Amino acid sequence: MSKRSVIAVSGILFCALLLTVVVTSVLASDDDDAILKNLHKITTITSTVPSNGDVNPYGIVRVPRTTGRLTAGDILISNFNGSGNLQGTGTTIVEIAPTGGLTVFAQINAATLPGSCPGGVGLTTALTVLRTGWVIVGSLPTADGSSKTAQAGCLIVLDDTGKPVETFFGSLISGPWDMTVSDEDTHAELFVTNVLNGTLAASPNVVQQGTLVRINLEETETQMPSIESMTVIGSGFSERTDPAALAIGPTGVGLSPACNASDPDDCTTVVGNSERALYVADTLNNRIAVIPDAIDRTTSAGVGITLSHGGSLNFPLGLTVAPNGEVLTVNGGDGFITEITPGGVQIAKTLLDNTGTPPGSGTLFGLIYQPGYGLLFVDDGSNTLNLLQ
Repeated sequence: MSKRSVIAVSGILFCALLLTVVVTSVLASDDDDAILKNLHKITTITSTVPSNGDVNPYGIVRVPRTTGRLTAGDILISNFNGSGNLQGTGTTIVEIAPTGGLTVFAQINAATLPGSCPGGVGLTTALTVLRTGWVIVGSLPTADGSSKTAQAGCLIVLDDTGKPVETFFGSLISGPWDMTVSDEDTHAELFVTNVLNGTLAASPNVVQQGTLVRINLEETETQMPSIESMTVIGSGFSERTDPAALAIGPTGVGLSPACNASDPDDCTTVVGNSERALYVADTLNNRIAVIPDAIDRTTSAGVGITLSHGGSLNFPLGLTVAPNGEVLTVNGGDGFITEITPGGVQIAKTLLDNTGTPPGSGTLFGLIYQPGYGLLFVDDGSNTLNLLQ
């Protein structure tokens, strides 16, 4: 998140660093299914730093199936900073095996991109891999690590060998910051947050112009993704530039699980029986928002409906939704993760990182929850991939 001092990691940490994690009091003790309640130990899997020295791991996604150089179960991670620790200059996506082995999946050269990407390459938390093998990553580039030189960027599409094959850019893509996907093999919907709409002109003041864009794609294993439509489904989110974080605005996004037709309560959220509600970390307003009917809606829901506000939330950034519908979100203001029910109740929080000043600040971004395995998360204070289990 920030130009933090890089903590040296000696070699690849195949040997696990075990930390004791204190799960603070469950805020709603009547929920015995809290995920965090049953996770107690942090293991450092490996450093995320590739041979070119890129740091500041942001995006994280699990590879769903083996194709090309992608291996099912491996983790892809995007780096936001280059080796000089300047924000918006990272160019690498690394692939990490469950055992900790690291390879470079892609090192992207701005000069040879197969399409426009205003400003170049600075890979963000917006990272996904489709079942057909296409990898899509967001770019919010700078020339010198400062917001003064930031430009709109793009989404970069890579094939399953790590080669960039096309870019998505234009007026609706301005500082793509985070992303999630609904993947249906030959069709997919990307949900992308944007944080540069009007922020540079107003710097350092807050503007209410952050957006959430749904991009409907058509694609196959042999046909590159093509855009069928782009729709703004969320708008008016608070955003601003920041010397430590480059830009702050709507960040983590996650879709509610698909509904079970035989269980009417399975679809219940704070917005009622909403098919595939989209959760958004509204960072500057310290809340998690809900965009109803995210896949089908044709108009903007504005800033959505508040799922949860305040409490143990402290500058929420990365976000994921578990298969049981619980929302898990990590804080930028401290090193905690919070668990929230689909009804909006904060039921648990856990400390993941207490380093730095203030403790845990600016270290947590992307995360993945895998039932039966644990919670994978990147830590950009130590430049590592970690497992809470």
